[in-house]
Amino acid sequence: MERIYLDHSATTRVHPEVREAMLPFLGEVFGNPSSIHWFGQEARQAVEGAREKVAGLVGARPEEIVFTSGGTESDNWALFGPAEAESQSHRPDGKRNHLVTSQIEHHAILHPAEILEKRGYQVTYLGVDRFGIVDPEALAETLTSRTFLVSIMMANNEVGTIQPVAEIAEKLRGKNIVLHTDAVQAMGKIPVDLRKLPVDLLSISAHKFYGPKGIGLLFIRKGTKMPHLIHGGSQELNLRSGTENVAGIVGLAKALEISARDFEANSLRLRRLQKRLEEGLKQKIEDISFNGHPEKRIPGLTNVSFSYIEGEAILLNLDLRGIAASSGSACTSRSFDPSHVLKAMGVSPELARGSIRFSLGRENTEEEVDLVLEALPGIIQKLREMSPIYPGKKK
Repeated sequence: MERIYLDHSATTRVHPEVREAMLPFLGEVFGNPSSIHWFGQEARQAVEGAREKVAGLVGARPEEIVFTSGGTESDNWALFGPAEAESQSHRPDGKRNHLVTSQIEHHAILHPAEILEKRGYQVTYLGVDRFGIVDPEALAETLTSRTFLVSIMMANNEVGTIQPVAEIAEKLRGKNIVLHTDAVQAMGKIPVDLRKLPVDLLSISAHKFYGPKGIGLLFIRKGTKMPHLIHGGSQELNLRSGTENVAGIVGLAKALEISARDFEANSLRLRRLQKRLEEGLKQKIEDISFNGHPEKRIPGLTNVSFSYIEGEAILLNLDLRGIAASSGSACTSRSFDPSHVLKAMGVSPELARGSIRFSLGRENTEEEVDLVLEALPGIIQKLREMSPIYPGKKK
């Protein structure tokens, strides 16, 4: 049975060139980057070379790039770090305790925000419009003299909607408020240039753009106060102790380099495949609706709701046909609750439960899209015939 992978927003296959770049650091180049001898310095050169490469690709300085274990760690640090820095401040007008985020953030942001609430911080969770976009004007109205942090994702992981981060940054100009953006789903899919985008903190994860799992980074703009994340050594610019994941760091840098090199061609191809998929779904299946902005969306991601049936049942039937998709975020795939993202967008719980996400990638083809369009209508019709709420159910 041919297998078709349409879940690239969950993770991607390591690019062959990335794997090749990593292999020496899984074998003969094995030194500890903190060791002063030749073996260690060979590894240190690889880490710092990767840091310089990444910085150049995103428009940052090397000393502003701190490698982490991935997007979740980076996001957690982006909330807890500024909160701790604020608690340690000696402001004459008292400590600030208000932060702003949105209702559609990844749980790597929402859960830390909830923890901070329990510690006495005030959190504003901004709503979104029906396309899943945060209104910069509404955000500006929530700001007070006690606001120290705003965290708004660059692109949503479930529906792909791109947020107006640059406009939000403009609203914060001159207010001494830290701005973080979770760019995990955006990196490699839309342009990111930190020379033009005035955010203070930015999170990415390599496995979302054909790099290895277990490696990411947090961009920390010079001048942004961030306490140590992990204590016990002087690694990662003396902010995150622990022996570096050399192979992963090299892999992240290589994956980002390839993403930049192939960006235009990949974006055009993914848009073309996305259009083929969506037009085919509209032609072949009734009572469906697409979620997310029709244009301001990362290429290759389609979130669609099928009336009268459960998304989990669709996914199981697709899997039996060798087709892998998702009901939303991979991190919440075992939850049966309706998507918090779709709920915030005003999608009914019943329709949200019937939603699935197709996320295309570099290896997908038109033939694979056509196979999905061939398999899915029959699956949907079969499930609807079994649904007690389907109006066309046969007696």
